[in-house]
Amino acid sequence: MFIIHGGWWSSGDKRSLTSISQSYVRLGYTVVNMNYRLSGDAPWPAQRTDALSVIRTVRRHAALFNTDPDRYVLVGFSAGGHIATALGTYGDGLPGLRGVVGISPVVSPLVSYEDGSDPLADTAVRKLRRSALLLAGGCTPGRCSRAWSSMEVAFHASPGDAPVLTFHSDDEFVPPYQSEILRQELLAVGVPMTIMTMPGTRHSSALYREPGVAETVQAWIASRLNR
Repeated sequence: MFIIHGGWWSSGDKRSLTSISQSYVRLGYTVVNMNYRLSGDAPWPAQRTDALSVIRTVRRHAALFNTDPDRYVLVGFSAGGHIATALGTYGDGLPGLRGVVGISPVVSPLVSYEDGSDPLADTAVRKLRRSALLLAGGCTPGRCSRAWSSMEVAFHASPGDAPVLTFHSDDEFVPPYQSEILRQELLAVGVPMTIMTMPGTRHSSALYREPGVAETVQAWIASRLNR
């Protein structure tokens, strides 16, 4: 499995998910906890390109890790959830990908940009707008529609995509309706997607650590990889 950290696309690194990665190692998985170029260093699609490179490299050398290159999942947190779900709808599905999990995934940077334009929006929502703009290289949707279209996960849904599970808190700053946008497009092409919510405002790894969330994710991953 491949784990992708969050941090507004512009900060953080894989060390923030060390304990979660280790929990899956203890369950017997081969775990790759990856970094990627941050948006301040390179705009989209550099982050997706880096993640694709990691996946392809590990699959090419799967024998070294005693793992199956054709049975893997992606797990992304917040901005990393955007990258994970974007990989899930890349092309007509990545070879060997059995499922994608997003914890508070920013499925739609465009919706985040629009929501953050509300002057009454809270600080995190407005920060997410600025972060999405930086991911697009500082270019607005009106000026750089191609870049923003590339960033929109739901725009690229296809029948070969892997099933998706996402978790959100009901009142967090990355709202569940972002996942609903993706679910509608995936179901239209015959790909199942499950959206689960928890009460409260917890986000990303804090949400993952809420009672029952990790266990649900673990069970879903096992069901996908045991097929």
